[in-house]
Amino acid sequence: MLLDPSRPDDAEAVKALLDSPALREVHDRIDAQLEELVGCRFPGESFGPAALERAVADARGSLPPDAYGTWVWYPWSGRLVRVLPEDAFRQVRTDRNRDKITRDEQRHLFTRRIGVIGLSVGNSAALTCAMEGVGGSFRLADFDRLSLSNLNRLRGGVHELGLEKTVLCARRMYELDPYLDIDVYRHGVTEESIDAFFAPPRDGTGAAAGRGLDLLVEECDTPWVKVAAREHARHHRLPVLMDANDRGLLDVERFDTDPDRPFFHGRTGDIRAADVRGLEGRELVDFLLRVVDERSLSPAMTDALSRVGTSLSSWPQLASGVMLGGALVTDTARRILLGRPVPSGRYYIDLEALIPAADGAAP
Repeated sequence: MLLDPSRPDDAEAVKALLDSPALREVHDRIDAQLEELVGCRFPGESFGPAALERAVADARGSLPPDAYGTWVWYPWSGRLVRVLPEDAFRQVRTDRNRDKITRDEQRHLFTRRIGVIGLSVGNSAALTCAMEGVGGSFRLADFDRLSLSNLNRLRGGVHELGLEKTVLCARRMYELDPYLDIDVYRHGVTEESIDAFFAPPRDGTGAAAGRGLDLLVEECDTPWVKVAAREHARHHRLPVLMDANDRGLLDVERFDTDPDRPFFHGRTGDIRAADVRGLEGRELVDFLLRVVDERSLSPAMTDALSRVGTSLSSWPQLASGVMLGGALVTDTARRILLGRPVPSGRYYIDLEALIPAADGAAP
């Protein structure tokens, strides 16, 4: 909940929260944020105490100190936090991005909407995008809940076991930037919800308002969703990114510039979502192996494939690989959304190949 203390109704809501038993912590560092804002706007100047005070007052404008900024209420943690107004907040929060990302580029990126399907590997991608300011609006889809075995690769705590993965991810993103626009699809992407997931948002009258997705990050294991998502991406002419969490594999499918290209670079033939509905067991595994190309898997993953369901409970995934995937997706998404020439293809950032063991070292 975002509350503007310069508006009487919001100011009353802040007072009510301050008296509420749900309140656990008040965090108000607005003066320090204002000083940072001055430093961002005048990086070459050295301010004495009096000059800094005047510069802070100028940055605040005509509003009295108590009416400035935004109070953010985080109901899941009971925290009430005061931050800078949106434009100033984002200027300071992304100031250290400059000029790997210019201010004009940063403003452009905040107007983009990114969809993420699958929030195990996708959790890292969504969080890293939010942290870097790649996207100002997000749609998150997953039907699963956080389990103890997920904590080897997901940023969560034991107090959050059983929480929907969409909600877990959205909370972390809102704690980074409360001005984000996030929609959560808590039952994942289904036949009933997939059209809405890709479509522009609706206003109060039900009419389309704004734009739909600008880019899709697909990180799920369900064959129907993988193929149906690409069918919709092709229809809406959207780029699709997929990190496979093995050997740093990143798939880039530019359906925005080449809508007729085959799905998965042609590795599954002329496949449709209806063809893979209900795949289970060995058929499911065979389909996923065609998607990622079994011959190119790491030795550890190749060995694991024969043991899933017997001596292994599921696919092995490491936090380091998931974090690397988040970085690869974010960097590639940023360049695509800024109009850089990123071609379709399958790319490997294999750390074991890039940082090899010394000659003669034991395997």
